[in-house]
Amino acid sequence: MPLQHLNPPGLPDWSTLFSQVVVGEGSRLRVVVLSGQVGVDEHQVLAGDGSFTAQVERAFANLVVALSAGGCAVADVAKLTIYVVGYEPAKIAPIREAVRRHFGDRSLPACTLLGVQALARPEFQIEVEALAIRTLDKGA
Repeated sequence: MPLQHLNPPGLPDWSTLFSQVVVGEGSRLRVVVLSGQVGVDEHQVLAGDGSFTAQVERAFANLVVALSAGGCAVADVAKLTIYVVGYEPAKIAPIREAVRRHFGDRSLPACTLLGVQALARPEFQIEVEALAIRTLDKGA
């Protein structure tokens, strides 16, 4: 299965380091792997006031953009991995709200939440990556 590497508009361009989206497509399935999305805009400017909540919101919004570029939607997400700098229980509320807002009340994807010491840049507080799987129509 050949892989397609994408760096879609609307997301920061990290293409000197990695691809934002990698798509593999076979006869019946499309598998989309997303690099970790952080709380910055396409110009790498920190979201809103830079708070944890603002970064959570932007990271999930970026996740939706990346999924769309790969031909998938949140309903196709099988697995989320969420990295949180200095995790403490109080940080789960904005994450839970963002997950519910983007994924609704349907069956939620598998998820691993990890507390970490640091991410790629010191101002990053959260990173969200995903694996999506879409069944293709017979004609696709």
